[in-house]
Amino acid sequence: MKKEFTCIVCPVSCNLVVEDTDGVLSVSNNQCKRGMRFGENEFKNPMRMLTTTVKITGSTVKRMPVISSDEIPKDRLFELVEMLYKVTLKSPIQRGGIVLKNIGNTGVDIIATRTIKSKIREE
Repeated sequence: MKKEFTCIVCPVSCNLVVEDTDGVLSVSNNQCKRGMRFGENEFKNPMRMLTTTVKITGSTVKRMPVISSDEIPKDRLFELVEMLYKVTLKSPIQRGGIVLKNIGNTGVDIIATRTIKSKIREE
């Protein structure tokens, strides 16, 4: 089996060709070792960071940006984003705080990427 990928590890963006010959992977067109590792991983088990927003109440903003603490399997991205779209947080939230632990039993946490304060009440 042969697949082609664009490497996303560095700005060169090599057009990798990964071929599986009887269980032995070979990567070509890479200009560095990182490209070789990326090609092998992308072929066997593609992973991505998850970035999105979640609803938040009690603040002047309606959505808060979040990111995964580590990469998750690419084929689970949409499932996990759907889970996050059902989450509603209450302010205040500190940047770097854990929004959701172990999302989808992946071992990866969802982290706040912004501090969001509560609305100031006018009296």
